[in-house]
Amino acid sequence: MTSDPKAPGADAVYLYREEKTDDNLHYHSLLVRTKVLTEKGKELATVRIPYERRSFKVTDIQGRTIHSDGTVIQLKAKPSDLTDVKTKEFQINSMVFTLPSVEVGSILEYRLQIRYEDSTVSSPTWDIQQEYFVHKAHYAFDPSKDLGYITNSRGDAANNLMYALSAGNGAKMQHDINDRYSLDVNDVPPIPNDDWMPPLNTIKWRAEFYYSTYMSGAEFWQKEAKRWARETDHFADPSKSLKEAVTKIVSPTDTDEQKASKIYDEVMKLDNTDFTREKSSAELKSEKLKQIRDASDVWAQKSGSSDDLALLYVALARAAGLRVYPMQVVNRNRAVFDQNYLSLSQLDDYIAIIVLNGKEVYLDPGQKMCPFGLLHWKHTFASGLRLSDSGQVLGNTPGGVYTASGVQRIGDLTIDSSGGVKGTARFILTGQDALYWRQLAIRNDENEVKKQFNEAIRAYMPDGTQADLIHFLGLPDYASNLVAVIDVSGNLGTTTGKRVFLPGLFFEAHASHPFVAQDKRTMLIDVHYPKQDIDQVIYRLPAEYAIEAPLQPANISWPAHAVFKVASKVSSNDITVNRLAAFNFSILPPKDYGDLHDFYQKVATADQEQLVLTRAQVAKGN
Repeated sequence: MTSDPKAPGADAVYLYREEKTDDNLHYHSLLVRTKVLTEKGKELATVRIPYERRSFKVTDIQGRTIHSDGTVIQLKAKPSDLTDVKTKEFQINSMVFTLPSVEVGSILEYRLQIRYEDSTVSSPTWDIQQEYFVHKAHYAFDPSKDLGYITNSRGDAANNLMYALSAGNGAKMQHDINDRYSLDVNDVPPIPNDDWMPPLNTIKWRAEFYYSTYMSGAEFWQKEAKRWARETDHFADPSKSLKEAVTKIVSPTDTDEQKASKIYDEVMKLDNTDFTREKSSAELKSEKLKQIRDASDVWAQKSGSSDDLALLYVALARAAGLRVYPMQVVNRNRAVFDQNYLSLSQLDDYIAIIVLNGKEVYLDPGQKMCPFGLLHWKHTFASGLRLSDSGQVLGNTPGGVYTASGVQRIGDLTIDSSGGVKGTARFILTGQDALYWRQLAIRNDENEVKKQFNEAIRAYMPDGTQADLIHFLGLPDYASNLVAVIDVSGNLGTTTGKRVFLPGLFFEAHASHPFVAQDKRTMLIDVHYPKQDIDQVIYRLPAEYAIEAPLQPANISWPAHAVFKVASKVSSNDITVNRLAAFNFSILPPKDYGDLHDFYQKVATADQEQLVLTRAQVAKGN
C-alpha cells in the first residue's frame, strides 16, 4: 500500500491514534500507528514530544517499524531530551526519537506515557485533526475523583469539570456512569493548509477540558468579567501623580482630540519592553525601582510592557477628563475569541477606546510605532472584554479601511541602447505596511532590516535587475509616511530581432499572485487587512527606440471588494505606466472564493503585459 483512496496524494496517513489521560493515576498515554506512503512521509519517523520538565516526565517509550514484508525492527536508540524554553517559572523540553529503518510502505508504531506529580492535575487537550488523514482515533479522560484539592491560580476551588468540543463527522463526547469521558472518531481530514487562512482555532477539530470554579458559561462570563473589570480599573486608576503629570502634557484650551493625541505621543515615547527587554529583578533593585503594580508605576519608571502602556494611556486620558475605556482582545494572528472556552487566558492584548466628537475611536498605544487612530491588524476584527458606560461587556473591534494602508511605488528608469537600466525608486509606505518595517527596525539592526527589505522588493523585480535600499526617510516618525529610497540597476528587456520587450508593470514583473492556482476553497480567507497599492513608473527610452505597442489599458472591478486599473501615457520617448490595485476586504467567506479567484486571475494576466519597442533603422552611408 503506497496510496490511500481516502487521502489521495497524501504522503502518509494515521491508521490509529489513541490518547488517554487519568488524573487519578496522574498520567497521559499516547499510541500512534502511521503508514508511510511517499519519501516525504518518512519524515514521520522522527517524533518530537513536548512537555513541561519540572512537573512532567516522559516514560515507557516503545516503538517499532514494520516493513511491507512483515519484518519488524524495534526502537533501540536512546531518545534525546532537548530543552526548548527555559525560564524561572517553567522549562519546556522535547523528547525526540527516530524510528529505525523506515521505508516507503512501512508502518510506524510507537507508544509512551507522560507522568506528572500526585499533587498535579492535567486536564487534556485533544488535537483531533493532524497533519495527515486519520482513519480511526480513540480518546479517553478519567477526571480526578478528589476535586476538593483542585484550585485555580488564585487559590479558588476549581471543582467543576468543563469541556469544549469542536469537531465534524457527527463526533459526540460520551460520558459514562463512572464519570469517564471518551470520544471516538473516524475518517478525520487533515488540518487545512490553504494560504491566507484564519487562525486554526476557528477551524481545527479539538476538545479541551479544564477544571473550573463555575457551573456554566453564563456564570463564568458574568463573574469573571466583573473581576477582570475590577483589576483593569485598579491598574488604570487616574492617581494623584498621574493627574499632576497630565497637566504638563495637555493644555486646558486643547480640544478632546488634541488631548488624546498629545497623551498618545507621550506614551509612545516610553520604553516598551515587549520591543526591547524587560528589566531584571537585579536591575530594578539597583535602580531602586519596584515591580509594576499599576499605571502610576509605569509612568514613574517610564517603562512597561505593551499592556502596561495601553492601560497607562487609559489612566492618563481619564486623568485628563476624557471618556476612555480599556479593552482586552484575542490577537487575530493567533486565535479568534471563543465564548465557549471558559478561560480569560485566551485574551491577549489591551487596546484603548476613546470617545471623540461623539464617536468611539480605537487606539493601540501598546503597539510601538502605531499611529494615532490605527489598530495593528491583529487587533482588527477581534473580540474580547471591554468596559463601557454600562459596565463590562463582550465587544468587537472594527476592521480597517483600504485607504489607510498600502505602498506607493514610484520609479524613474533610464534605459540605454544596450538594454541597461539605471534609476531610482521611492516606496511610500502607509498604515500597516509602514508599521511592519518600523517595528522590525526596533528589534533588528540596520543591516538586517536592509537585508530583509531588499529581499522583499527583489522578489518582484524583473530578471537581470538589481534593487538596493539606500535609506529610509521618516523611520522614527510614526505619524508620517515611511519612505524607502532605492537604487535600481541592471539589464532590462528581451531582444528579438528588431524588437525589444520590456515588462509593462516593472514592480510586478515577478509578482506571485495568491488565489490563482487553486480553483475551489472551503476555508475562510483572511488577508489580514485591506490595502491600496499605487505604482507609477517612467521609462526613459533611448532616441533610437520607438514604441511599437504601448501597454494595454486595464480596468477590472469586483464591486464592493476590489478594483484594478492600468493606464499608460507616451510623451516623446518617455512612457509613464500607472497601476492601481485596491482591496477593500480582510476576511471573506468561502462562497466568495470564486469571485476572488476570477479577479486575481485577471490581475495576474494584466500584470504580465509587455511594452514592445522597435529599434529605428540607421541610414547607411554611400
